[in-house]
Amino acid sequence: MMIFVFDLDGTICFSGAPLDKKIVGALHTIIEQGHEVIFASARPIRDMLPVIPTSLQTCRMIGSNGAFTYVDGFIEVEFLHSSIQSQIVELVESHELAYLADSDWNYAYTGSKNHPMYSGIDSEKKAEKVSIHELTGFSKVLLFDPPTSVKNFVKTLPVTTFEYTEEKILDICSPNLNKIKGLERLGVTHYIAFGNDVNDLLMFKQASHSVCVGMHSVGNHATERIAQHDVHVKIVELGQKWPIS
Repeated sequence: MMIFVFDLDGTICFSGAPLDKKIVGALHTIIEQGHEVIFASARPIRDMLPVIPTSLQTCRMIGSNGAFTYVDGFIEVEFLHSSIQSQIVELVESHELAYLADSDWNYAYTGSKNHPMYSGIDSEKKAEKVSIHELTGFSKVLLFDPPTSVKNFVKTLPVTTFEYTEEKILDICSPNLNKIKGLERLGVTHYIAFGNDVNDLLMFKQASHSVCVGMHSVGNHATERIAQHDVHVKIVELGQKWPIS
């Protein structure tokens, strides 16, 4: 048995739409062969579930680049330290920054409703949008188009950051947190990884086999690179290649 770990957006989920039928079919094929599927995304669990069909929601998941794990319907989350949370609140308020702050389920959002990301936030309306001061804790904070001075300050804090330059987003979570840490909490060390951007880099480096979807430079660290339309074919191909034991 091999464990297959899939990033969502840009890897098997495109333009925020749910997984298409070909990819869902390929995932069911490898599960029926005896392999395991794990989803590992920058999204919190709340926003992962709507794009994953019910038939695959029993799979284990890693959310917010390692802040969340989801097993048998139960969510565990690692929050930023309270002192860091206080500094972030002061930062976003003093600079009047647009942001998304996620807790374990509820969230605070001050960005534009026209932002491409907005439609994917709590799309099933099962959470509450609240003030940042009402959140239980911060699992992750996204800053939208922060000035260089803010980015430089954040990078002096004991946090993990991912910068998405095309989207002009700075992603902040607990120190040393990434998808690898999430996999370790699930007891996973031997796996095949599918991904497409910077938050998949460490996962690629430690995978038994890695597949980059698209032309992001992170693909230089993958075993192979494929086009979006070949994803379902590659899933089935690797499922057949890896022996069941």
